[in-house]
Amino acid sequence: MRLNLLVKSAVIAAGAAMTFSSALAADITGAGATFPYPIYSKWAEAYKAATGTGLNYQSIGSGGGIKQIKAKTVDFGASDMPLKQEDLEEAGLMQFPAIMGGVVPIVNLEGVEPGEMKMTPDVLAGIYLGKITKWNDAKISAVNPGVKLPDTDITVVHRSDGSGTSFLWTNFLSQTNADFKSEVGAGTAVKWPVGVGGKGNEGVAANVQRIKGSIGYVEYAYAHKNKLSHTQLKNRDGNFVQPDDTTFKAAAAGAAWDKTPGMEVVLTNQPGKSSWPITGASFILMHKSQASAERAKEVLKFFDWSYKNGGAMATELDYVAMPAPVVKLVQDAWKSSIKDASGKAVW
Repeated sequence: MRLNLLVKSAVIAAGAAMTFSSALAADITGAGATFPYPIYSKWAEAYKAATGTGLNYQSIGSGGGIKQIKAKTVDFGASDMPLKQEDLEEAGLMQFPAIMGGVVPIVNLEGVEPGEMKMTPDVLAGIYLGKITKWNDAKISAVNPGVKLPDTDITVVHRSDGSGTSFLWTNFLSQTNADFKSEVGAGTAVKWPVGVGGKGNEGVAANVQRIKGSIGYVEYAYAHKNKLSHTQLKNRDGNFVQPDDTTFKAAAAGAAWDKTPGMEVVLTNQPGKSSWPITGASFILMHKSQASAERAKEVLKFFDWSYKNGGAMATELDYVAMPAPVVKLVQDAWKSSIKDASGKAVW
């Protein structure tokens, strides 16, 4: 009898271990952009509750995500800078947009309320080039009548890592200011003339919170979550607009996803009276040829679920969910692009 009990216990334990091991094996891994980290975390929590499958996502910056997916150390990479078609082909990758949101300037100035201060592209460029160094500079005062601006130095905060958020920021400033374009340019990692670095959106937000008289740029969810003072920004049509899901949607309205190879759509400096000028999509990168069709399918199931069920969560965190026609384009691309070792479609 005792022997039978021991055998039964061993079988039950082995079965439990196998179930636990299978659950761990089913968890998917991703790495990259910090821009979408808050919404990916929220989706992951809800998805695990619904399906039992977890997501281990490393918020290490777009540059790190691109490196890790190319090295095949994660199931997917994430980047806020879309890769060009030739780069995708060279690496054997496909990309698709997962979520949209806005990058916003944030300031730490006593007495200045969130959304009270106004910024123009030229003023931001001047600050980040180190040419505007005081908060009461005439160029800042001119667009902020009635706002009490201190006679203190400006501390510039920028990203220290390879970053899609930096790409969107520098892409916008390069489009709107000739000096910034020639002296700094657009990219995930640039040579900043002035300032202190922070790793990830988290690091920039933390530095701006800590340093009086500072200015930085982060994805809007970080500003909102940390109660940081964002600014208004003058858009392409000449209007000062506030960042929110309405102005992000306005910027995304004219995006030609179906006509752009590799879905390489950049949403900065879009026309429209209410468009937020530094809007962007965050992209997922996956290998076209998959060694493990099951793991690839788990990744696609996660994003399929998120497209269908994550819209309200996205809005809650001030992101913009991908429109249904774009989701259809994405899922068609999954069917035609992502295949197992034998060439059979994974999705």
